[in-house]
Amino acid sequence: MVRDLLDKVKREIMDRALNHDLSKLHSPECDIFEIYTEKLKGCTYGSDEYKRFLKEMKPALDHHYANNRHHPEHFELTLADDFQYHTQGKKNLICCMTLIDITEMICDWYAATKRHADGDIMKSIEINQKRFGYGDELKQVFINTVQALQAGPCPCGSGLKFKKCCLGKANKGEFEVTG
Repeated sequence: MVRDLLDKVKREIMDRALNHDLSKLHSPECDIFEIYTEKLKGCTYGSDEYKRFLKEMKPALDHHYANNRHHPEHFELTLADDFQYHTQGKKNLICCMTLIDITEMICDWYAATKRHADGDIMKSIEINQKRFGYGDELKQVFINTVQALQAGPCPCGSGLKFKKCCLGKANKGEFEVTG
């Protein structure tokens, strides 16, 4: 039974891998992403310049989010949907997602940091925690997942692999990105 369920999850993940972001191949996304991909590459995630580019890309992003459920923006909440986060002034759109959506999302975030000249997945996780209102527990799951995916050096700049360097600090909530 467990094997069958895991096989179902594996098939869904494989389907997501094959079909990831196919909406970018169609209008209005295709033309707008063609213009902005290079611009985004040269700016820092979360910066004022980055946010300005996103505003300029709004028609493409609205279409993209509507067609890709691995983005929290795909979901809209009402007060009845998530009272706790509305009372805090935040909308936790991630709470509407499935574990498969979240897996695709963290892979998307990680890949995006590789496209930015100064991309930093740990910093992106921090920024996105504020942006989307998720808790420290999910943040730690993201850090653990990135650690499992990382084959390169630790983001602290030591030159060591993450698991040999800052994983212990990350597990204690003491990890801090430098640079």
